[in-house]
Amino acid sequence: MIRHVAVFKLTPSDSGLRALNLAGMQERLAALVGVVPGLRSMTVEPDLGDSPGNWEVAIVTDHDDKEAFEVYQSHPAHDEASAWIDVFIADRAVVDFEMPG
Repeated sequence: MIRHVAVFKLTPSDSGLRALNLAGMQERLAALVGVVPGLRSMTVEPDLGDSPGNWEVAIVTDHDDKEAFEVYQSHPAHDEASAWIDVFIADRAVVDFEMPG
């Protein structure tokens, strides 16, 4: 199984707009489960906000294998969600790794 972890910093400074963007991220990305073959799960959650300087949103996805992860990366539904999200992303960091077992 491949795990994809991405963390984001968002551009809007207005907390109401940030909340709307987060809700949109959660809705659009959760909808990919069952649409993208081999995508087992999708979690999109905000940081707790307890530590200054933390990244603001985390996405964790699990994929059947490396091939399924490659399908996810190039799937039109993922491309559409990513294009919407890219508008308000200030920065991102990503780690992809194989889960043991």
